[in-house]
Amino acid sequence: MATGFDLENFLEMLAAERGAAENTLAGYRRDLEDFSGFLGRKKLASAATEDLSAYLGDLNRRGFAETSQARRLSALKQFYKFLYAEGTREDDPTRTLSAPKKRASLPKVLSMEDVDRLIETARSATQVAHKSAAARLRAQRMYTLIEVLYATGLRVSELVALPVTAALRDARLIEIRGKGGKERLVPLSPPAQAAMKDYVGLRSAEGAHENSPWLFPSHGGSGHLTRQHFGRDLKDLAIAAGLDAGKISPHVLRHAFASHLLQNGADLRVVQQLLGHADISTTQIYTHVLDERLRELVESAHPLARK
Repeated sequence: MATGFDLENFLEMLAAERGAAENTLAGYRRDLEDFSGFLGRKKLASAATEDLSAYLGDLNRRGFAETSQARRLSALKQFYKFLYAEGTREDDPTRTLSAPKKRASLPKVLSMEDVDRLIETARSATQVAHKSAAARLRAQRMYTLIEVLYATGLRVSELVALPVTAALRDARLIEIRGKGGKERLVPLSPPAQAAMKDYVGLRSAEGAHENSPWLFPSHGGSGHLTRQHFGRDLKDLAIAAGLDAGKISPHVLRHAFASHLLQNGADLRVVQQLLGHADISTTQIYTHVLDERLRELVESAHPLARK
């Protein structure tokens, strides 16, 4: 499709001044020719801001992803900036246009059954005979980590850096110092409390890390278990539980904590507080859970829905 002298000059500039590769030039040509086809009889160099806005709307209706729309707009912006710099146009029609915002992706969420399998696999590993005291302690540590993580929804950095005092108090709430030094209280389930006490008791009986201030101590530089180490151990646990290790991480379990609370009727503001989100907009990524709950509620409770 012939789109004019201006397009050829633009592509020549990209090749000569920016060293653009053939594939890059071909991509620019396709994008600009597509817009030219959308304009119909109107010349590419004469397009107005309204034409460009209409084109972006057309891309959206055609099902183009946000990334593809952003790439097309980038090509158009560069083309019209070139025309403006060359004096071909007295204005840049793309100046006020912005790329579409990428929609926040929904977090991967484990089912309650999958979480139960993980926890039960970890718990069962504490009941078998081990080759060494260290192996037994590692099994109890893993069970404690996963019980506490699912009970609290802590960030993995908060979890691995818990102080040992969190297990020494008879409290159903523990105080967490989160991002920006902000403190919050999170509840501990009875199984999490019991796992922590058993783990600390076993640690003490083995004489391991007696003077460490951390609940999950390590010989590394930080003095406590690292996020990476826990992440690797969690994937090993997932495999042992017969789950897809690629879909499981500490962050996914944090998402499961939030999603399962909402599925069972928790308020979004409460979940925000428990997760330590400074802004409710961060927590609103979970509104898909609320939407699904509302749909199920209407389908089960509305008299017309049953007909």
